[in-house]
Amino acid sequence: MKAMIFAAGLGTRLKPLTDTCPKALVKVGGKPMLQHTIEHLIQHGFDEIIVNIHYLGNQIKDFLQQHNNFGIRIEISDETDEILETGGGLLKAQYFFDDEKPFLVCNADVFTNINLTNLYKAHLQKNPLATLAVRNRNSSRYLLFDDNDVLFGWENIKTNAVNIPRKIPAEIKEQLAPHETYPLHEFAFSGYHILSPDIFKHQTRSGVFSMTDWYLDICAQHSILAFHHDDDIWIDIGSPEQLQKANEISLIR
Repeated sequence: MKAMIFAAGLGTRLKPLTDTCPKALVKVGGKPMLQHTIEHLIQHGFDEIIVNIHYLGNQIKDFLQQHNNFGIRIEISDETDEILETGGGLLKAQYFFDDEKPFLVCNADVFTNINLTNLYKAHLQKNPLATLAVRNRNSSRYLLFDDNDVLFGWENIKTNAVNIPRKIPAEIKEQLAPHETYPLHEFAFSGYHILSPDIFKHQTRSGVFSMTDWYLDICAQHSILAFHHDDDIWIDIGSPEQLQKANEISLIR
């Protein structure tokens, strides 16, 4: 199975630690985050991985060479000249996903034990364009899903920005009383998703853009579903406080 790991981040909130070390090689429990991520993927059957790089990318190349690519096929998508964000990064790596099978996309800065086998199976069972791992956690930005876990939109609770491209089905709207609204639920995205290769048939942007923007562009016409994993460990190590929390949890696992 194939996967992409986003490892191009600058890690500015972790300075001065990231002045000389790329964010993906910051250690948790004495082990670089990229290694945690790769070993997690291998554990769940992913044996072909592409990693994007930008800031201090040569250190990531050297790290992978030193570990003989962990015994699997690992390729590099080099964004040294321009960091493309998640959507642009995936689009640049499109050539890698040539076997017409669903693939995983994830971030190298998330310390988690999410069951990727269950995530992949959930995607195969319903066969949407994408299946997004989500949690019921505090965030400034949320994805909005209906009772059937279908993506309808996005909101930023700090700026009050809201974007809901998907419309309520007419047959459901007719059944709502005048005072009723169609319920949408807020969930925070976990940075792990399974995508159908058909996603590339619905390219809406080019250059620098995020996967969230891509999803919002197409969710009105295509099924994008949520996968809930509230009971798992999940820590974004992007701040010193969260990095410390991840290190503490790694000691008791």
